[in-house]
Amino acid sequence: MTISRSESLRKRHCAVLAFPFGGHARPLLGLVCRLARASTMLNARFSFFSTARSNRLIFSQAENGLPDNITAYDVDDGVPSSRALTGNPHEPANLFLEAAPENIRKAMGLAVAETGVGISCLISDAFLSFSGELAEELHVPWILLWISMPYPLYVYTNIRLIQQVCSNSCAAIPDVDDERACNVIPDVPEVLVEDLPEGVLTPSDLESDLVGILGNLGALLPRASAIIMNFYHELDPTALTNNLRNTLPNLLYLGFLTLLLPPPPKPPSPPSDADISNHCISWLDRQEPRSVAYIGFGTLAILPENELHALAEALEESNVPYIWSLQDNLKEKLPSGFLQRIGARGVVVSWAPQIEVLAHSSTGVFITHCGSNSVYESVANGVPMICRPFFGDHRMNGRIVEEVWGIGVRVEGGAITKNGVLKSLQLILADRAGKVTREKVHALKELVQVAAGPNGRAAEDFRTLLKIVS
Repeated sequence: MTISRSESLRKRHCAVLAFPFGGHARPLLGLVCRLARASTMLNARFSFFSTARSNRLIFSQAENGLPDNITAYDVDDGVPSSRALTGNPHEPANLFLEAAPENIRKAMGLAVAETGVGISCLISDAFLSFSGELAEELHVPWILLWISMPYPLYVYTNIRLIQQVCSNSCAAIPDVDDERACNVIPDVPEVLVEDLPEGVLTPSDLESDLVGILGNLGALLPRASAIIMNFYHELDPTALTNNLRNTLPNLLYLGFLTLLLPPPPKPPSPPSDADISNHCISWLDRQEPRSVAYIGFGTLAILPENELHALAEALEESNVPYIWSLQDNLKEKLPSGFLQRIGARGVVVSWAPQIEVLAHSSTGVFITHCGSNSVYESVANGVPMICRPFFGDHRMNGRIVEEVWGIGVRVEGGAITKNGVLKSLQLILADRAGKVTREKVHALKELVQVAAGPNGRAAEDFRTLLKIVS
């Protein structure tokens, strides 16, 4: 379909490209919701491209409050029909990335044909690096969204420097006797070498596609019209902020974007068994303030069976009420008779409305994998964390939670044990040290509330973004 110049000037059509794994698509949709509400007077439309599975999940959870100028388009996931996946968590992402340039171009062509409006702006997850070439072909602004904290962004934009520094052992530095000093990342003492994501120092074949893309971000990002940070500028250490801004002057801090999503639809009453996950709030209403442990490890992280058992045993012995978001296929691996013995003291569901659970006054601690969105949602609601990192940015996030912000603890040895969970629950919910942790996370919550206000950096940067989009 041919689009006339006058038509293109009169209407705006933003293509939004999601990375459909982990927690990436939700904050991107949150950003688009905010833009869509602000852009109604600009006659702008937003076409959201992701896999059918990802679109079905995130749009169903927010369907009641989505602006009507957002349309979802399904993109093929890139997995050949004849291929059996091996179970490696990187494999589906690599297959998607290999096929995404062609598949997304096809889907964008469909969106242009259906709307009759050419693409005027391209907003993409930073993991989809090919989107820069696509924006150049279309001669439109290229806006990237960085989902994680600023620390991983620093790592990937300085990956060659980090690899060079880490190749030198402490033994080669005669005047260094502090093991931690040998383990720090240049210019970012908050992060240690042991926290680095997989593949930064030793890339493997199974991780090479994604790690290779991330390793080239330092060269790609300066070409973007803007880089959106899923973070508040006010939370950034000055040294890190200055370093990133020197490298990437086009950074815009817009805050915790999942909090911009509409709440999930209200369940029917009375609920069916299939709807019980939507009734966590009514169960929370019957609990004491700050008494409940909420447990959720995201959509990709899976506890080994021995840790699953250890966590269940700790919950049973602790007498702490809890909500556990656990995939259905993992429930059968719980200790025999666990659910029956716990009874009404605990709720095990296949999905929980996480933001609403964390916002409830009865929630006292979040046992989490330390994915960025989970950390942000916990901070925004003033809930301390017990961190069990798995992969990617989880270890960096966990160190920031415990050592920089002081708003939680990491499990000892990096793995869940019965005694470790019991100790952590006691520390957060009952001990005097837990009171200090709760005070710190409450102070951070208040800082976020100010940062999200009309005088915060996020409001100023959003106005800048609107100018680029329009």
